[in-house]
Amino acid sequence: MTEWKARRFWKAAATRPVDDGWEIALDDRPLRTPGKKPLILPTRDLALAVAQEWDAQDDIIRPDTMPLTRAANSAVEKVAPQFQGVATMLAEYGGTDLLCYRATEPQPLIRLQAEAWDPLIDWAATCHDAPLQVTHGVIPVDQPAESLMRLHGQVAGLDLYGLTALHDLVTIPGSLVLGLAVVQGRLDATESFRLSRVDEEFQIANWGEDEDAQQAAAARLLAMKQAERLWHLSRRG
Repeated sequence: MTEWKARRFWKAAATRPVDDGWEIALDDRPLRTPGKKPLILPTRDLALAVAQEWDAQDDIIRPDTMPLTRAANSAVEKVAPQFQGVATMLAEYGGTDLLCYRATEPQPLIRLQAEAWDPLIDWAATCHDAPLQVTHGVIPVDQPAESLMRLHGQVAGLDLYGLTALHDLVTIPGSLVLGLAVVQGRLDATESFRLSRVDEEFQIANWGEDEDAQQAAAARLLAMKQAERLWHLSRRG
């Protein structure tokens, strides 16, 4: 049996302003989410980028080539109905932040982690008044409640598309501090990804890397860069 695939049915995608933002029109038909909800975007720049994804489709629609459309659908259908729950889930990464858990050996890795991660721990303490405890090993360490509360406030204060963008910037590296550093302009997604892989890169330098691991890492980096692009496009225009 031949698998059914959605096909292009429109000639052109256009953007147009509506009361709450911008929408995409496919030959004057408003674009909706897969669940038939209105897809209203917060900025013209984001709407134009989403429209370009639709205009770039050939005869067969390929959702894997439409990351901004997929993110916008997720924002409307998944994040919006449970905004506080998503914010709380992401904020909880601060309690077990990757940057707080350091190796016990060897010394070269301990030194690399400190050089890469201490500046971000200092940034959280200085810029957000949220000092975090650093430990060596995997035994959980309790973080200051006041620090976690302030970091939660940073997350909960985001808008819908900001929170949607933050999701991959936190969950992929496993660090709330790295995610906030990207959306607040301290790092870009590429640097954040690099910093999250200090341990992996140390192992690769000593033992090499297989092709599957390289492909998986490339996919994670791409997802973070797409999330960063969603963040910037939803801020301006």
